[in-house]
Amino acid sequence: MVLALEADVAKVHAARSAADLVQSGMIVGLGSGSTASLLVKRLGERVAQEGLEFIGVPTSVTTAEQARELNIPLRGVDDVPSVDLNIDGADEIDPQYRMIKGRGGALLREKIVACAAKRRVTIVSPEKIVERLGAESPVPVEVSRLGHRHVERRLQKLGAETSLRRTAEGMLFVTDGGNLIIDCRFSTLADPESLEAGLKSVVGVFETGLFLGLCDLLVVGRADGAEQIVTHARRWTGCA
Repeated sequence: MVLALEADVAKVHAARSAADLVQSGMIVGLGSGSTASLLVKRLGERVAQEGLEFIGVPTSVTTAEQARELNIPLRGVDDVPSVDLNIDGADEIDPQYRMIKGRGGALLREKIVACAAKRRVTIVSPEKIVERLGAESPVPVEVSRLGHRHVERRLQKLGAETSLRRTAEGMLFVTDGGNLIIDCRFSTLADPESLEAGLKSVVGVFETGLFLGLCDLLVVGRADGAEQIVTHARRWTGCA
């Protein structure tokens, strides 16, 4: 219970630190998930209290609904020339700043917006930092509903232990884009770059939850504040 409370406090500190990076006139990618929700909440407070003026580009329907309730103006990613700053969380991040994302199912939109951004900020609490990706979190893979069983078998041939994601009620989990998620666990994930290429080579795979070279600034929340780490991560070639 104490550890859970500390993690919640750390998330708040990370979100508030990242929210302070947003300046009036910016176009800002708004991530999805529990930590990103705290970010959007803080940005809404700044809009109300400071008169902060910016345009948000949401990465999920849930984020868009929250932002609208907080009077944050929104645009779609196709309606802006570029994104000045993208801020999102991560399920796991390793020492090379490679990430697994997509526990909430918004990975395709999250990666599209991240690639459209000039600067990418990742906000996490300390338990999200791991020595090796995949130690705790599976790699989500967004796939076509049509032929998804065939896609799943091909993913298994790549070494994945697969699980078709379902809701708490047992229904198929459907993304905002109308696709399905197959969660993939691997006995070893020593080479995320090669794995990403292999997964993307499967017909019917739209995107994976491996986010490589997509973190320019890491904000780690802690019980007593937040630390900002400039990563110098090599930009992912898929965004070139």
